[in-house]
Amino acid sequence: MGEIVNLRRARKRKAREEDGEAAEAARVRSGLSKREREAARLSREKAAAHLDGHKRDVADPSEK
Repeated sequence: MGEIVNLRRARKRKAREEDGEAAEAARVRSGLSKREREAARLSREKAAAHLDGHKRDVADPSEK
């Protein structure tokens, strides 16, 4: 004979496992230290400033 399973407990166990997986993904996403977040922010700002410095001013032909 098969094992008797309480469906309510099985549903709760499955929900806990899914919540745990979602929590693990969130920990990985936001698991950077303050120093790493600051370094990433500075890197993005430096790259944006570098690109902005290389933009060309396009003269409007109607201003001549």
